[in-house]
Amino acid sequence: MRRIDAYTSGMLRIDNLTKRYGDHVVFQGLTHEFHAGCLALCEEESTGKSTLLSIVAGVIAPDTGDVWIDGHSIVQTPQLAKTRLAYVPDNCMVFPTQTGRGLLEQIASERNVALDDAVMAIAHRLGLEPHLDKRFEQMSTGTRRKVYLTAAALGEPAVVIADGASNGLDAPARAVLADLFKTWAQDRVVFFASHDAELVEACEAKVLNLAESR
Repeated sequence: MRRIDAYTSGMLRIDNLTKRYGDHVVFQGLTHEFHAGCLALCEEESTGKSTLLSIVAGVIAPDTGDVWIDGHSIVQTPQLAKTRLAYVPDNCMVFPTQTGRGLLEQIASERNVALDDAVMAIAHRLGLEPHLDKRFEQMSTGTRRKVYLTAAALGEPAVVIADGASNGLDAPARAVLADLFKTWAQDRVVFFASHDAELVEACEAKVLNLAESR
């Protein structure tokens, strides 16, 4: 077992994670603990980035190990863990017939928070407002991602996970995203996968090398 880095405590703890697909070992014995800050996975495809982020988000299960979100186990107490987590998936069309506003209202209700002016200000900064009442199937890839990024602000989660964080976004939206990530990282973990070197640099992300953990 080896650690990607060394910390003593944090909002996100990855504990002895192993994931295999058949005979292929994606990672084994992966252990790490993260404090508030931006963390980026920038490796090539098929290196396990999406698998790791999906496990952290509770979308797929590890073969062994656990993930702790702000002290809650994603394996043992997934509902509690997910209340402290925001997830922006690589595929942002999970609900094709739902509107953007509908998703925001749903997540606000699940987190028992208001869809307030601060959240809508993020939608405005991302240029999302004209598209909020469209169904996801009517939106571009970038617009769908903007809805999920706006939703990530709801409830002040301890951990924000974003797979393909800037995919489909135009230059102004990428600049807003970098500012959001940098702001959020002051008091939470922002863990994302991206090949966007400008985004990684702009939000001062620490780059993690997942391949070294195998």
